This record gives sequence, C-alpha cells and structure tokens, in this order.
Amino acid sequence: MNVTKTMAMAGVLFLMNASLAFAHEQPMGFFVTSVGVGQGGNLGGLEGADAHCKKLAEAAGSTGRTWRAYLGTQAAGKRGISARNRIGVGPWYNAKGELIASDLDQLHLSPNIVLRTALDENGNRVKGRYDKPNEHDILTGSMADGTAYFPSDTADHTCSNWTSSGEGSAQVGHHDRHGGGNTSWNSAHGSRGCSQENLARTGGAGFLYCFAAD
Repeated sequence: MNVTKTMAMAGVLFLMNASLAFAHEQPMGFFVTSVGVGQGGNLGGLEGADAHCKKLAEAAGSTGRTWRAYLGTQAAGKRGISARNRIGVGPWYNAKGELIASDLDQLHLSPNIVLRTALDENGNRVKGRYDKPNEHDILTGSMADGTAYFPSDTADHTCSNWTSSGEGSAQVGHHDRHGGGNTSWNSAHGSRGCSQENLARTGGAGFLYCFAAD
C-alpha cells in the first residue's frame, strides 16, 4: 500500500472516530420514560410528571438539567398550557447522542422520532406496535402542533389535567410512528380511559416524553 492510500485511510478513520466521539459528547435531552408513574393518567399533575422525568434522568446519570414532561393541559373558557411551551427551544439528543430535533419547528414538523431513536433514559428501545406487549402509546394531551386544545373542544384529552386514573381520556402519540391511522408521534388518538388497565388496552403503559428545557 502506498503512502497516499495509507494517509487517505487514516483520514477516513479519523473522521469516523471524530463523528462518533462528537455524537457521544452530546448530553441527553430527550427520552421516553422506561416506566410510567403507575397510576394510569394520574401523574400528580404537571409537577408530578416533571418530577418523574427528573427522577429517571438522574438515575440514568443525567444531572444538572431541567426536565419537563411533554404534556398539555385544558382549562375552562380558555386554552390550557401547551406541551411545546414547556420544553425549551432545543436542540435535543437521545441517550446515544443522536439528534432528535434542532428546534421546536423541526420537532413538530419532521423530528427524528422513530422506533430506533425514541429510546428510554438508559438508551434502550421502547416496545412498539409489533412487540408484545405493545407500549407505543405515549401520553401527551396535545394537538399535533404541540399546542393545547381549544376551549370549544369540551372532551377530556388530559385525564383531568393528569389527575385522573378513572374517568376521562388522554391524547397519546406513537413513538414508533405506526398505527392509529396516522404517523403522529404526539397526537395519534385518545385512550380508552385513564386507568392503567385502559391505557394498556389501547396500546400503552403510561409512558411520557421527557425533554431537557434548559
């Protein structure tokens, strides 16, 4: 092998290693929770959901970040809190350093959220439509653009603002982008109810999307 080819190969290897190192240097800013709170749609409100995200992130080794659950709320006579307004401005990377979205526009128009990339806080794949059990329903309470529902829509989309494990429903997205008649990661359909059992019957386990908002 001549010197030119040797130098070229060395350059390629250097760039590959540099790319891998750069990817792993990106701090985790997005994950699907590996477990739910365990009480169906009763998450203890937004505060309880945020605390759940923080607890899991820190247990996985992520410290010093402000974690927010991607959840919307509803209010009588006005719009509630929009999920997109809770999570900062990006960029967000998964536990393996892969870019999920660079900003809010990309997150809601063409995010890198599919079965392979929508990992939990430990970098593990979350079960999807073709796994048993299917756990691809992720609680959001959000419309597809990340905003809260209009007050004219009086149906419950947020399990009574994440305090109910009985009556009501929760709007969910599919982290694997399959099923529900669409490919929405954040607004695929409503759940059958708010109990843990009803969330499971729809195809979920009460999981959340967590984003670093700092």
